[in-house]
Amino acid sequence: RTRHNKQGQKSKIIKSIHTRKREKKSKPHQFKFEEGGRLLRRKTPQAAMNPPPLLRSKAALAIIMAAAAAASTALSCSAFSSSFSSSSVRRAVVVRSGRRISRNSMARNLAVSDPGSILTTSTSSFVDVVRRSRPLAGLRLRGVVRGPSSSSMSSSSSPLRPSPGGGFGIGSGSGSRLFSTYDVDEDAESEQLLADRPLSSAEAEPAATNGDESPFVVDSDLDLDTADVDASLPAGGRYDALLSSVGLSDRLSQLNNLPSKRPLSPNDVFCNRELNLNGIKAIGFDMDYTLAQYHQPAFDKLAFDGAKEKLVMALGYPKEVLEFEYDHTFWVRGLIIDTRRGNFLKIDRHKYVRVAYHGFNPISSTTRKHLYNRMFNKVPSFTERHFVNMDTLFQLVDAHLFALLVAMKDEGEHDFLDEKTYEEIYRQVRECVDLCHRDGVIKDEVARNPEKYIVPDPGFVPMLKGFRDSGMKVFLLTNSYWEYTSVVMNFLLHGEKVDPDLRSSNEWLDLVDIAIVGSCNPAYLRDPYLNLFRVRPEDGSLLNTDGLFEIEALGTNGAEKFLSDGKTFQGGNWNHLTAMLDVEAGEEILYVGDHLYADVLRSKRTLGWRSCFIVPEIVEEMRVFRENLPLRRKITDLRKLRDELSLYGDAVRRNADDPNSDEVRAVLRQIDDDDAEVKGVLTQLAERYHAAFHPVWGQMFHAGYQDSRFAYFVQNYACVYTSKASNLGYASAASRSFRTRGELLPHDSLLADYRNSEFVYDEDEWLTQHHRDGDGDSDGTAE
Repeated sequence: RTRHNKQGQKSKIIKSIHTRKREKKSKPHQFKFEEGGRLLRRKTPQAAMNPPPLLRSKAALAIIMAAAAAASTALSCSAFSSSFSSSSVRRAVVVRSGRRISRNSMARNLAVSDPGSILTTSTSSFVDVVRRSRPLAGLRLRGVVRGPSSSSMSSSSSPLRPSPGGGFGIGSGSGSRLFSTYDVDEDAESEQLLADRPLSSAEAEPAATNGDESPFVVDSDLDLDTADVDASLPAGGRYDALLSSVGLSDRLSQLNNLPSKRPLSPNDVFCNRELNLNGIKAIGFDMDYTLAQYHQPAFDKLAFDGAKEKLVMALGYPKEVLEFEYDHTFWVRGLIIDTRRGNFLKIDRHKYVRVAYHGFNPISSTTRKHLYNRMFNKVPSFTERHFVNMDTLFQLVDAHLFALLVAMKDEGEHDFLDEKTYEEIYRQVRECVDLCHRDGVIKDEVARNPEKYIVPDPGFVPMLKGFRDSGMKVFLLTNSYWEYTSVVMNFLLHGEKVDPDLRSSNEWLDLVDIAIVGSCNPAYLRDPYLNLFRVRPEDGSLLNTDGLFEIEALGTNGAEKFLSDGKTFQGGNWNHLTAMLDVEAGEEILYVGDHLYADVLRSKRTLGWRSCFIVPEIVEEMRVFRENLPLRRKITDLRKLRDELSLYGDAVRRNADDPNSDEVRAVLRQIDDDDAEVKGVLTQLAERYHAAFHPVWGQMFHAGYQDSRFAYFVQNYACVYTSKASNLGYASAASRSFRTRGELLPHDSLLADYRNSEFVYDEDEWLTQHHRDGDGDSDGTAE
């Protein structure tokens, strides 16, 4: 704080003008100074050394420096969120693996929030300690001397203790736990528990991933509810009482043909938003991981091996990179990569980070909250450029290669990596992987041996024929170019590799009305100025078109005449597509894709298309969910019990004549003890439940007890979703409708649970109903 200028209004106006000029010259950052009620934003912490005139007193500057250092310590106990110029540290003694880090290298890395380095601060300087995170156990942080003014002040060092799971333990060590208002129960942080307590070899070996059998057996002491099902009755007798109550008994002719239980399979199409296929005029498909599924990890290894070779041979990365091995089982879709810090995050629908890893090392709960949750007047949106969403299976390769390089950089054995930031490493990884998709490293190998990489789908042809026979127009919209598209589509049609003559005939084109390759999606759905080219199927050569102008110039039935010259194209944009399809509204198009952002979110949000999301992982998710349903019910019921104990505690306090009496305190202590007993068991069950889905990240569609961010986008932007595209062929009738289940808010959910809840309308009656049917009083003693 500073004193207000008291030299008159004219002086204030002049200073305000100079203030605005200074604000325009510098970018806003985290340090703010207050002058005459105005906020002056400074570019870097170094700017604090040249404050406005009113802040040039040593006393005021010392107070500001101390406050800034304290804030830096509270908000970030590490270099994850620090930023400063190289000139701000005059002399630094930094030790990493017995070697000294240069000042320029340190500043270059830390200026972009290098998570591999750990900082501590004191009131004498912004940065007291810079230390690499590699071996954590037993490290002590050495001080940084900053200028002669601080030479007489000894920087205190504090041990950096590893967290129980091997993560970055900051502050008082593994025993401390940062409190957050989001932390209601430890069992809600099941993923963090998995990170803090690595699974033993006996537990980790049978982990359920990629179609393996689940290591957990369904509890035999908790049967599923089958009491209301009688296989001898129509539909198992499930609807008898309902139909009788609404006057429909004996009026439904096909009720006798319904099974006793509704068959449920990953081949079903699941509905988030009602969809009537009768209103759909055109249905479109992406190709990669939509019409064509690929064998993992064989297909991914093509990109992984090609990218690491480019990193070494073209970009000069250490030769040890060539020894990296690919493991797709460590990852799941829906994670977020923090490329600036080298972290991998799983967040819930409310943008709360539930678990975080730095490379392959779990980050402690305390550090995670400091980095992503404990912020003032700023809620992270995770849409900034340095956050990358793992929306597609293609990105598993990027994630694994990046995590391996993060680990190599943190080891500190390679000067080449010391000079690079995490963000720069990720950008080069992404460029190398992308180049593998364009230069033939992947697609030439798939063309030579398609049966090794592409999963045959017998339902492919019947589905496309069914849609066309029902009057819908079918189109293909893929980012792959013509040569590769021809290879994949011919394999899906014939179920095997075909000879060049048969491939050149491209019989699969008879299954679609329009085929668009090289679409550059999602730009295809946003940029109305992209040019459209014809593709000659015989040799893949391109011909110019005038696009919309040519269609309009052809007059009546212009789209039909335009397509008579060929229906294969490259590039273009959504305007060309809708003109060729002759549709009038976005809701008349159903687009099927596997990329949550490019295929589903962008087509839905920008153009209003109806969307179908392909989720191959749902096969495993549903199997594990079903096998662990008894365990899930136990968890749900225990949470209900804890909630009722809390409500009873409220009633005891509210109805007691003296809430501070010994009798009331004794009852409340007993309630707390009961809650602790339930909580201990619940925590173990919740950890076991999430580990059944994935030993590292838990259930893909849930984070704690909330929907994950991945599930949030699936619910909000995918009208329907299923495990593979050909499942739509099982419901290809033009009149087919998909119906969503009723959505319930918490109050409706509690009311719907009529077996465990009772609705009490009167407030006075509600106040007394928290006691056991009048058998107890406010202090818990018997009447």
